[in-house]
Amino acid sequence: MKIFGLLVLSFSTVGITFGIPANENLDFNSEFLNSDFCSPLIIAHRGASGYVPEHTLGSYALSITMGADYIEPDLVMTKDGVLVARHDNELSLTTDVASRIEFATRNRTQTVDGSAITGWFTEDFTLAEIKTLRARERIPDIRAGNARMDGTFSIPTFQEIISLAKGLQKSQKRTIGIYPEIKHSTHFKKLGLAMEEPVVNILHKNGYRDPSAPVYIQSFEVTNLKELKTKTRLRLLQLFESDKSLQPFDQLELGTNLTYGEMASQEGLKEVAKYAHAAGPDKSYIIPRDTDNRLGAKTTFVDDAHEAGLKVHPYTFRAENAFLPTEFRSNESESNSGNFEAELRAYLDAGIDGLFSDQPDRVARLRGPCLK
Repeated sequence: MKIFGLLVLSFSTVGITFGIPANENLDFNSEFLNSDFCSPLIIAHRGASGYVPEHTLGSYALSITMGADYIEPDLVMTKDGVLVARHDNELSLTTDVASRIEFATRNRTQTVDGSAITGWFTEDFTLAEIKTLRARERIPDIRAGNARMDGTFSIPTFQEIISLAKGLQKSQKRTIGIYPEIKHSTHFKKLGLAMEEPVVNILHKNGYRDPSAPVYIQSFEVTNLKELKTKTRLRLLQLFESDKSLQPFDQLELGTNLTYGEMASQEGLKEVAKYAHAAGPDKSYIIPRDTDNRLGAKTTFVDDAHEAGLKVHPYTFRAENAFLPTEFRSNESESNSGNFEAELRAYLDAGIDGLFSDQPDRVARLRGPCLK
């Protein structure tokens, strides 16, 4: 616990750097000149978010020391056009903004991706203002241990996260990948804060430029991924919402009838493969749960995706009973850990190529050493 505490606290400082110029070419091990350098890939979902408040430098750093191959920052934009890591542009669930009297008048209601949301939004704050906020645990009822670290961390920028990965890549002597998600693309474009080009520019500036670089850019929308295909050679991943009847928000805005369910069909996956390297479905696309919340039969999604030439990286694997299928839960509280490894084995046996997890250490122990 002392080592863990020192590690977490050492990355709580704002503006952490490792003396690595942003434009330095990355010196990856020649054996790993492929963004699929491990099999299956372990993607730390918002960092080691099962142990430390999500999207903080402490969470990302811990996940790397636990054996994650990639760290995943969700990206949103500040008022002055800086990319920062938050799960959503609404700030009150994961920061102390609601307790900050100086920002009380920023509270408002707006429509984001078709839903009315009340709160405080990143697009109403400059980076300097964002940096005064402190991170909080998003689900404290499940992760009370994480909540003890409320107030420890600031909100990191995308560049700070990249600098962290590049620094630890040197000390860990292995490749550390970056797996950013562009959140609410259409929403931010309407505000004049489009994220696609800034994301590409930062990655290119940091030496990530072609398909061999350890980077995937992901989105639940379609149009922005097709746009990114024309701006970069970096690999792209199409995310799929858990509800197959839903449409990507850009498609809803465009007036098409395209749903995630249609995109997940054999023909739909072939279309996705024209602009993306991989598919990121909710894990229920691969093994759905029955009415008793038990794992059902494997679908053809993985086989269909592979036939289309796509890798498959499902989300999200969490160890707590609250998230596990019934048969893998322990006879304890929702916040206690169940037989997480049994769920992981079921999906690994289904042929997936990687996965997003809040507890990357558990996945790393099950997988063992990186297989190239």
